[in-house]
Order: sequence, then structure tokens, then C-alpha cells
Amino acid sequence: MPDDDDGLEPTPDHGRELTGIDAAKHALAQARAAARQAPAQRPVRRAPMASQASGSGPDARDPALLGSAVARLMAERGWERPTAVGGLTGRWAEIVGPELAEHVVPETFEPAADGSGLRLVLRADSTSWATSLRMLLPQIRARIDAELGVGTVRDISILGPAAPSWKHGTFTVRGRGPRDTYG
Repeated sequence: MPDDDDGLEPTPDHGRELTGIDAAKHALAQARAAARQAPAQRPVRRAPMASQASGSGPDARDPALLGSAVARLMAERGWERPTAVGGLTGRWAEIVGPELAEHVVPETFEPAADGSGLRLVLRADSTSWATSLRMLLPQIRARIDAELGVGTVRDISILGPAAPSWKHGTFTVRGRGPRDTYG
């Protein structure tokens, strides 16, 4: 068979079937002949879209700093308030001071009854610290508003120490139980 570089098409020998390399050469020659007979097509060029046009000015596709990208993501997803609340619990000692933070801890954050903000529940380790905290509540509210933004925390509840449970086991005896104040 002649080589396909000279422009001649290989023809199969009559009486025998092509196999292997001969069959591949014959299929290639047929494909080339079909391509020569097909009309030539011009490549389609498309004008760049206005949103994809680049220039010397900054656009949305430019790299962004990590801090601004995270801030934009938090704003888009509505994570600003939960992140601020997490920052309050993480930096509690910085916000209220080390002495107060040693005796009072934030216990829960829950939506306020009117749904407009959050309710902060603080737990004191003694009744005397709970009473002192009630007197310091305006200063604590001002510090929290400065950290989280005014109106984020609508209500602050102060709880005293949790009394131990005297219920042990499956069965209990009815009655008033011990009468100590635990504090």
C-alpha cells in the first residue's frame, strides 16, 4: 500500500479483509477524503461581553484581602450577630474585667421575647456577686453595647448560684427538702 503522505488513498485488496494497520490506514484515508469534500468553516469569533472586559481599574474578579472577604461573607450570610456573640463569650474577661469575670460567666444567649435582639443570661457563683452584678448592670450594659452594637442585647438576666439537686435515684420523698440558701 502506498503511504498517505503522497495524497493517494490506500485501497483494499479485493478478496481479503483489512486488519490491523491496514484497516487503520484505510479508515484514516476515508476520513481525510470526507474532510476535503466538506465545505470549509470559518471559526466563529465572539466579541467579549461587557462584564468580562478587563481594564486598568479594579473589578470584582480582582484578588481580595482575607479580612474583607470574610467580612463580606459574614454580611451575606447573616453571621454578624452570632459571631459578635461568640466574641463576647470569648473575650468576657476583657469586657467586664478579670475580677468580675472570675465570679460571673455568661450562661446562655437566646432570642428576646419580642424577637428584636438577644437575651443574655449571666450566672454568678454566689448570691453576693449576683447582687453586686445587679448594681453594676448599667455599666455592664454600656460595655456590651460598645462591643456588640447598641440594641444587640435587649435583656440581661442575672442568676445566682445553682443549688445542688437532692434527688438521687428513681424514688423521691415528697416534702420541702433542705432549707439552706447556698450562698
